[in-house]
Amino acid sequence: MSRPAGAQSLEDSGFVKEIPPKAAQFSEWYTAVVLKAELADYSPVRGCIVVRPYGYTIWELMQQGLDRRFKATGHVNAYFPLFIPQGFLAREAEHVEGFAPEVAWVTRGGGEELAEPLAVRPTSETIIGHMYARWIKSYRDLPVLINQWGNVVRWEKATRPFLRTMEFLWQEGHTAHRTAEEAEAEARQMLEVYRDFVETDLAIPVLAGRKPESEKFPGAVRSYTIEALMPDGQALQSGTSHDLGQNFARAFGIKFLDSDNAEKHVYTTSWGVSWRVLGGLIMVHGDDRGLVVPPRVAPFQAVIVPILSGKDRDAVLAGARALAGQLTEAGVRVRLDDRTEVTPGYKFNDWEMRGVPLRLELGPRDLAQRQVVLVPRVGGAKRSTPLDGIAQAVSDALAAMGGEMFDRAKAYLDAHIVSAATVDELVEAVAQRRGFVRVHACDADACEQRLRQASGASPRVVVDEPADGPCLACGVPATHVVYYARAY
Repeated sequence: MSRPAGAQSLEDSGFVKEIPPKAAQFSEWYTAVVLKAELADYSPVRGCIVVRPYGYTIWELMQQGLDRRFKATGHVNAYFPLFIPQGFLAREAEHVEGFAPEVAWVTRGGGEELAEPLAVRPTSETIIGHMYARWIKSYRDLPVLINQWGNVVRWEKATRPFLRTMEFLWQEGHTAHRTAEEAEAEARQMLEVYRDFVETDLAIPVLAGRKPESEKFPGAVRSYTIEALMPDGQALQSGTSHDLGQNFARAFGIKFLDSDNAEKHVYTTSWGVSWRVLGGLIMVHGDDRGLVVPPRVAPFQAVIVPILSGKDRDAVLAGARALAGQLTEAGVRVRLDDRTEVTPGYKFNDWEMRGVPLRLELGPRDLAQRQVVLVPRVGGAKRSTPLDGIAQAVSDALAAMGGEMFDRAKAYLDAHIVSAATVDELVEAVAQRRGFVRVHACDADACEQRLRQASGASPRVVVDEPADGPCLACGVPATHVVYYARAY
């Protein structure tokens, strides 16, 4: 179908001019897309954002995708207070040491000084540990599998919408187990839940594995992570899962009477994903036309643009409404754009900028021929499709687009993983923003510090691959394979 009368090109409409080129001005491009696509706006409070309805709907759909997975693995939701007594943080020294610089404190309330300052939660291990100590008495009470959806505050100095804000939305799972083996299995299971969600629903490929000792969560025995690669060559930590051993259980007295009549401490885990992955979605999939949203989390999976003109106007509009109803009944999230104050070309550009996966154009000729024009946001050319069977055609097109988005991102990831056999090769690869750099390493902290200082990168993830070479830093036989990168 040719461009209808009155339609504008992207350049004519001004949309492209308002969004800097992604390759040349990546940071400015990101901010422009967040604002122009109406995902979020800046708050009058430094470091905080207002999430607008379009952006919040994406977050809601992400919540739903995760929540289904949590409940399928036996977890339930609860809610714990935002404020945490100062003494709670002090009881877990390693934990508070890790978070101390980022904690916000409430010292006055109702015009009076508080007897004990309250921390605005940077995470909830401590207060949840206190409650678990009250609830868990016997091995029959285990396991406890609770997730919380909420907000946390970390007093960040440098912030960017979604990627790093002082207040952010997330989920945090907290579980208690009878044995160390059960806790370790839980931590690994939740890492796989995160990997499946990010790769399937968000179409973002990741590297999954263990965090090195220097990068693990404060108070954890082991931390696991999924790491995604952004178009500027930097890594984005996209979800973490932690085996906390008995550290928090000992600090908060979480004990149970086992079947052998011996009193024991439980083993706990925690795990979380924040709206940071929404920032990753923007960066990985967006282009010079704006946002591109994977179909599974798109507020509108399809937009119908009727081409209204002349004597066929009412018939076309009626056909478009019928089409919208048919797709809605089939489970497609659809928007009928029947605005009359803007041209069809403006609508095309507007919805492309907002990243809607599929556009359906319906004009008088299409209606007469019982067809509609399908236009994927990425991964295919526009094509005419019969209205008979349109629901299945739309479903197939959405599935194809999701697959295409993942394949594109996976090809980029694979092309930006390089190996380094010397420190100089690591330094050069990081300096050129080649992405993840695969190296062999030993367990010595001195070797890690040498590689960090030389490259300016950090060890993002230790993967389950054979270490069949010498340590990059010292030359002794390596104990593991680790991927280095600069990171957000």
